Amino acid sequence: MIKEVNFHISKLDSMKKYPKELYYIGDLHLLEKKMISIVGTRKPNNYTKLFTAQLSKKLSSSGIVVVSGAAMGVDAIAHQNAIPNTIAVVANGLDIHYPAINKNLITQIEKESLVLSTYPIKATAKTYTFVERNELVVALGDILIVTQADLGSGSLRSVEFALKMGKKIYTLPHRIGESEGTNNLLKKGLATAIYDIDGFLESLGVSKTIETEDEFLDFCKNNPSYDEVVSKYGSKVFEYELLGKIVIFNGIVKLG
Repeated sequence: MIKEVNFHISKLDSMKKYPKELYYIGDLHLLEKKMISIVGTRKPNNYTKLFTAQLSKKLSSSGIVVVSGAAMGVDAIAHQNAIPNTIAVVANGLDIHYPAINKNLITQIEKESLVLSTYPIKATAKTYTFVERNELVVALGDILIVTQADLGSGSLRSVEFALKMGKKIYTLPHRIGESEGTNNLLKKGLATAIYDIDGFLESLGVSKTIETEDEFLDFCKNNPSYDEVVSKYGSKVFEYELLGKIVIFNGIVKLG
């Protein structure tokens, strides 16, 4: 059920103008927790997908709420891996699930987390509503993390908001020629690179999370075929191979 927030959220005082109305579906108690905003490109590379997922999952496991804009790409990955500790801010009325490709994800966030909007029902997304959505995403977070963005990316508008609000900005380090928008932020000293996720969490005063039993690795202990693992776990095979937790040899998956 769509409801209107009827109390003042002090973090939103940093916005150019406090929202006249704020609607929600989900758990408002998430607004009482520590929040971190994560944004980025709609077309992340595999490196960004992997580490955005890891970062979001560890933040959520530490009780930190991940705030993002429910868009394709980085936003969706951040939300997926942070549920139930995530807040999605949308650029349209809450009766509309946009983008359509994220309909199931947004519905899950409504049930298990929190979705916010400054727009009434039937209001559709416009160019300016995305900008206003971005400002709200940044305002809610204590810091802003941009995991990947090219020059001219809309995510860099979020950086502008963060700078005006005096919020610290972090990013993943990328190779030359990739994510030139965030690399430029590092070059100008406007952002800090996250070289180690656990070290980053410790810098925030968050204890290193204890990893629970991993069903995927347990499955791989018996050296299944690559096709078996892909059929059961999909892209997780690629993620774990990048992390060095598994190796693939002659079509067989083994622990790394």
